Amino acid sequence: MHRLPYVEAIVKETMRMHPVAPMLVPRLSREHTTFDGYDIPSGTRVLVNVWTIGRDPSIWEAPDEFRPERFLGSPIDVKGHDFHLLPFGAGRRMCPGYSLGLKVIQLSLANLLHGFKWRLPPGTKAEDLSMEEIFGLHSLSFSHRD
Repeated sequence: MHRLPYVEAIVKETMRMHPVAPMLVPRLSREHTTFDGYDIPSGTRVLVNVWTIGRDPSIWEAPDEFRPERFLGSPIDVKGHDFHLLPFGAGRRMCPGYSLGLKVIQLSLANLLHGFKWRLPPGTKAEDLSMEEIFGLHSLSFSHRD
């Protein structure tokens, strides 16, 4: 994968914009602290919203645009060292399967890009495609074939 930096950048950008879990697993603060002017007592349940971090304009330029190029040559990784990109959490409580999950995502994307010739159906223009997100199964339609 180190020879496919653009595939790595696409995966990072996808995880930034569309994290699998928008909220990390809740944690409890071990001691009283003050963060950004807020007092957080010991034992407080803390939720980290990675969806909001991924769309924060103070961190990301044009956060609502899909720009994999932002990760080319960037030291930001998915391990959460910078706390900018946290798809698997960070620190000791990071997802134990992050390494396998990351490799599966990267290799699956690389194989899809390599193994298929991607093009629009005849008569379809790029502007005709709807790239709007729809959550849930209600958007799918199934038909029974006799």
